[in-house]
Amino acid sequence: MTYFRELPNLNYQSTSSDRSSSKDYVVVKNIFRRAKLRDDLKYVFTSLVDYYIKDGVRPDQVADNVYGDPELDWVVLTSANIINVRDEWPLNSYEIYNYSLNKYGDDLNQIRHYETTEVKDSSDRLILPKGKVVDSGFTIPDPSSSTATLNPVGGVTNYEYENKLNDEKRSIYILSPNYLQVFLNDMKDIMRYKDSSQFVNINLIQTENTRNTDPN
Repeated sequence: MTYFRELPNLNYQSTSSDRSSSKDYVVVKNIFRRAKLRDDLKYVFTSLVDYYIKDGVRPDQVADNVYGDPELDWVVLTSANIINVRDEWPLNSYEIYNYSLNKYGDDLNQIRHYETTEVKDSSDRLILPKGKVVDSGFTIPDPSSSTATLNPVGGVTNYEYENKLNDEKRSIYILSPNYLQVFLNDMKDIMRYKDSSQFVNINLIQTENTRNTDPN
């Protein structure tokens, strides 16, 4: 079940310069019709499952792995609320390197900012979590000494920063296979047209191009 095959049609007034009249129409896919996860399913705890996208894995490969059908890649993207695949799907290691290199050039490995490193006391209690953005001179009291201080700080390069942002895209929630058929049935219902002044049939409506003028 491919996404574009399920999209309903528009009988759209032709804009072709060689049309015989303004009454000429062409049938096109209604790309403004969009599938979405039913609201009540969003709040069913078991309807979504956590999925980690490994390096280089595409949406169709996730669909094949989870649903046994690579053409259900749109189910993966819809349930994960991903609209712009180019910006919202993680790049592979080669792509993120080239993206970063093009963005920063010679400054690729320059320090962008500083972050804390993890600090625990002698009882293994967390004193300071890692990943907090701080100044390079940030210090805290040494938990093992009453007089000393620590500088638990590490530099983050531009390349490391872009990698981190990219890796944050790897953990997504996608539709559980147990709810797949429910979603596909909903999809078919969403794509059917209801009765209206433009209605031709459940898969076709007729629209007018208001910018068209009769060439005759």
